[in-house]
Amino acid sequence: MVIIGGGLAGATAAETLRKEGWEGPVTIVADEPETPYQRPPLSKGFLAGKEGDDALLPYPATWYPENNVAVLSGTAATAIDPAAHTATLSDGTVLPYAKLLLATGASPRVIPFPGVDLDGVHYFRTKADSVAMKELLSAGGHNLVMIGSGWIGMEIAATATELGNNVTLLGLEDVPLSVAIGSELGRVFASRHEEAGVKFVLPSSAKEIRGDGGHVTAVLTTTGEVLPADLVIVAVGVVPNTALAQDAGLTINNGIQVSGSLATSDPDIFAAGDVANSLHPVTNAYARSEHWANAIASGKVAAKSMLGRDAALDDIPYFYTDQFDLGMEYSGFGALTKEAELVVRGSLERREFIAFWVLDGRVVAGMNVNIWDVQDAIKDLISSARTVDTAKLADPQTPLGDI
Repeated sequence: MVIIGGGLAGATAAETLRKEGWEGPVTIVADEPETPYQRPPLSKGFLAGKEGDDALLPYPATWYPENNVAVLSGTAATAIDPAAHTATLSDGTVLPYAKLLLATGASPRVIPFPGVDLDGVHYFRTKADSVAMKELLSAGGHNLVMIGSGWIGMEIAATATELGNNVTLLGLEDVPLSVAIGSELGRVFASRHEEAGVKFVLPSSAKEIRGDGGHVTAVLTTTGEVLPADLVIVAVGVVPNTALAQDAGLTINNGIQVSGSLATSDPDIFAAGDVANSLHPVTNAYARSEHWANAIASGKVAAKSMLGRDAALDDIPYFYTDQFDLGMEYSGFGALTKEAELVVRGSLERREFIAFWVLDGRVVAGMNVNIWDVQDAIKDLISSARTVDTAKLADPQTPLGDI
């Protein structure tokens, strides 16, 4: 069994193979020079200096040798030969495989802003990126322009502000996070950032990044503002790493297209994590998820499928965020929320609420903000697909289990 990718999906798949009784060789090929790690803390606790390296590791570094899992860190896979059942690595090694898992993840979307190559301009994705940003931001006093108003951009903005930096955030939305959760809920997060001193210039992006002596000094926005900056971080989404799969002739469709069991168009090759565009049995549509919970769930399903077990990726998608004193958990199908009715239980003003998206009388997504221990009930509402009374749904006095 060969796993290409040293992230959470690949690590989870390796652990599941052993847990399911596979006793043969397992090899993880990881292009980063790290023990397989997970990414959520990179823009939160790890970046803030509140968490150390251990928080990044889904399994201790000792787990791999103890379980006879070979990890080839700092080694990239350069080619796959499905006919020969081999993977060629950057050091010339040719690995034979019976089953292959592609957990190659995604890379930051690169925008060719003029001046993007100046010192002080950074993309954010890897542990090395987070380490570099932590060293810079921890001293405080920087003028940071954050390009990107999604979850990662907002998390970095919050962390950088808490570390004593001046943050201005650019994004193409009128309200940050509105593409994901709508303008009304996006304003809840935006208002907390503004209270902390974050400045928003929306909707706008960078027209030009200016510098002096090779180092960034300012950002000219598409709305004509000149923002002082000695640091710029670009977080405008990611692109799935499909080159290996495409060169191998696998079906590509916004990632590597896979079945509900995560099989690619080649029966001996599977895909999981950020790179996999899988068919979900609830929506009967393909969806690619870039979140932590999906990496775990898909790693488990892929490993079972590689062993010939009956498995399907039918988990309800889940993710979370931490920004200042705002904690949030979200479960559900984002693609179904666009035409759904928003029902709020609690107070947006106090920033303590549960938001539900109701489509055709059924809950298709739910988000709790600063209210805890309700995720099981939210997921039950979604998975049961039962018709709900929206008045009861909005009533804090009605237990969720009684709806």
